[in-house]
Amino acid sequence: MTNILGIETSCDETAAAVVADGRTIRSNVVASQVDLHAQYGGVFPEMASRQHILNIMPVIQQAMDDAHLSWDDLAAIAVTYGPGLPGSLLVGVNTAKGLAYGRGLPLIGVNHIEAHVYTNWLEIPGSGQHPTPEFPLLCLIVSGGHTELILMRGHGQYERLGGTIDDAAGEAFDKVGRLLGLPYPGGPAIEQAAKLGNPTAFDLPRAWLKDSYDFSFSGLKTAVLRVVQKYGDEITSPAERAVPAEAPPLVRNLPVSDLAASFQAAVVDVLTEKTRQAAEAYGVKQVLLAGGVAANRTLRQTMVERVGVPVLCPPPYLSTDNATGVAVVGYHRLRAGQISGWDLDVEPNLRLV
Repeated sequence: MTNILGIETSCDETAAAVVADGRTIRSNVVASQVDLHAQYGGVFPEMASRQHILNIMPVIQQAMDDAHLSWDDLAAIAVTYGPGLPGSLLVGVNTAKGLAYGRGLPLIGVNHIEAHVYTNWLEIPGSGQHPTPEFPLLCLIVSGGHTELILMRGHGQYERLGGTIDDAAGEAFDKVGRLLGLPYPGGPAIEQAAKLGNPTAFDLPRAWLKDSYDFSFSGLKTAVLRVVQKYGDEITSPAERAVPAEAPPLVRNLPVSDLAASFQAAVVDVLTEKTRQAAEAYGVKQVLLAGGVAANRTLRQTMVERVGVPVLCPPPYLSTDNATGVAVVGYHRLRAGQISGWDLDVEPNLRLV
């Protein structure tokens, strides 16, 4: 059995996981900083890196304890070295290098985006699900910083078909969430608000960018802003409205749920249709979803209904940042003999293709 320790600190989640044979999760520990950064409406980079320093060793030790393994049971240590926040990445990479060197273990640098993709190879604990992705396949990566369509013909073989030319889908969710007075992070908040809304209430634009698999969400974001401005009032806090503190912030008279549902529908519509077109054009056997926005249930359901080929997607708790996918990629790199040197450094702008 090949046990890989994965470490992830690319943004504001300190995570460690042990995965056996690139499939079986033996432990998965995540220390979230969401509450810490919510007051800023987004991630505060310097604060994130300092918090990683406090969390990293307790999280790793918990992952080892949960896996019921000793350091001698590990075959390698894999760590995210990009893309991400420089300070956050440094904490993870330097910790992994120290542990690997001290324990005499191979060190494997992993692309954060690739780690999201490879969560689709994991067996889902307690579900009886044993996903077996088949090549060639198409992967839609949707997160706070990335929206990309990637064709995979084999392990580690990537062809970029398209990506965002402005805001990533997750970034658009966060920005629109702020416009609607919803709490951070915007993705889950908009999804929750949309449950009570009418997705056809507002006729919001779709940027189809014909003859292209690229995406654009800045125009949609601007359209939502225009609707908010049309209602003529600024976002107000519960205190300013003299209502109970537990009441959520909102825009006076603005049907937040309807606008959230209409915005979500527009994003999902474009993501799904472009994925369907690419899947058909390249004759893929399956479509994989990856990244934090892949946790959106409307997106998952719509993909299954419209794409036309089997759709694989990890459960929501594995779609957001964690270290399981890092360990899976580490397993495949180790098998291929692709070991990193001790000069491994962070690459904040690292690309998958």
